[in-house]
Amino acid sequence: MRSSHHCNHHARRLLCLTALACFVVGGTAYACTRKAAVPQLPELPAESLEQPAENGTQQSTLTAAQAQALLDDPRMILVNHTHRITEDYPVETKECGSATAINKTLQTEAADAFLSMQAAAAKDGVDVRMQSGYRSVSYQKKLYDDKTQYYRNKGLSEAAAREKAAAIVNPPGCSEHNCGLAADLNSPEHTGLDEGFEKTAAFRWLCEHAGDYGFILRYPKDAEDKTEIIYEPWHWRYVGVENAAKINASGLCFEEYIETLQSIAAEG
Repeated sequence: MRSSHHCNHHARRLLCLTALACFVVGGTAYACTRKAAVPQLPELPAESLEQPAENGTQQSTLTAAQAQALLDDPRMILVNHTHRITEDYPVETKECGSATAINKTLQTEAADAFLSMQAAAAKDGVDVRMQSGYRSVSYQKKLYDDKTQYYRNKGLSEAAAREKAAAIVNPPGCSEHNCGLAADLNSPEHTGLDEGFEKTAAFRWLCEHAGDYGFILRYPKDAEDKTEIIYEPWHWRYVGVENAAKINASGLCFEEYIETLQSIAAEG
């Protein structure tokens, strides 16, 4: 569950609307004041997030059409256990992985963005490497089936084996890696894809600069109830520079941000 210092869901949604409005009517100043990839939100009453009309500066929120346009952006595709992609999902990839990478490619736009980000980090003396990128749905199916078979061999029932496997390897079509926009990153400081990565200079650099290249930390701390995925400091998702700025400014995880856009779009 989320820590008590996080805003309640209603207040967080209002903050997201305020952040989105800043980009529509006021530019990017709001995001520039909140550079951290995982903003820590203060506890605020919902009403404090609304500007009084008598000030003459009350902000308008996104229109339904604007929210829908963001949802229709292919870089904003939501992939998780309840939003699967099909085996024929179109992906054009480019290699950007390290020599030891398991899966060396990302979607072309994401790969180019990563290579630019990697070069910028190198100028700052930081070594960031892409260790696992695009996996086809069929490849994901093999990983999942192999893990399921492992638990069958342990004596578990079919249902129990699949459930146990899904907790470790996402079922086919449910992994962000299947869309080619997700990158597992590491560095020579820490080559493992685990929480130890958060103690590296590479992770600190990414938290400060990844949004400038269109990447967000996909599975932040205390968001497991929404993402259904544990905190993964190594897993970064390409959404595009403008989208990354808006998401980071909102303080919401990706699922919450998409839910907010869907709510606005449905009001149209």
